[in-house]
Amino acid sequence: MFTEDLTAFFNPDTPGFAPGLLDGVDVEGIFDNAYFDQDMAGSGSTPRYTLPSSAVPANVVGMALVVGGTTYKVAEPMPNGTGVTALRLRT
Repeated sequence: MFTEDLTAFFNPDTPGFAPGLLDGVDVEGIFDNAYFDQDMAGSGSTPRYTLPSSAVPANVVGMALVVGGTTYKVAEPMPNGTGVTALRLRT
């Protein structure tokens, strides 16, 4: 596991930066709610919140994450092995 300082990636100058509240704890990450449109598979959005893995508590599935006044539930953590985890969210 990397021990790199990730603050350069998660700060207000980073595109998509959004402070959040994960299970009542302040977190800083990158929010993405990309919309997709596929002919046969339907359409919708895929909200994700990417943050340092060190900020992700154990058993995060089902926890509430508030970003921009909207509350999401964590559906799945997706650590990438570099000290960063994307949380797949649902409303």
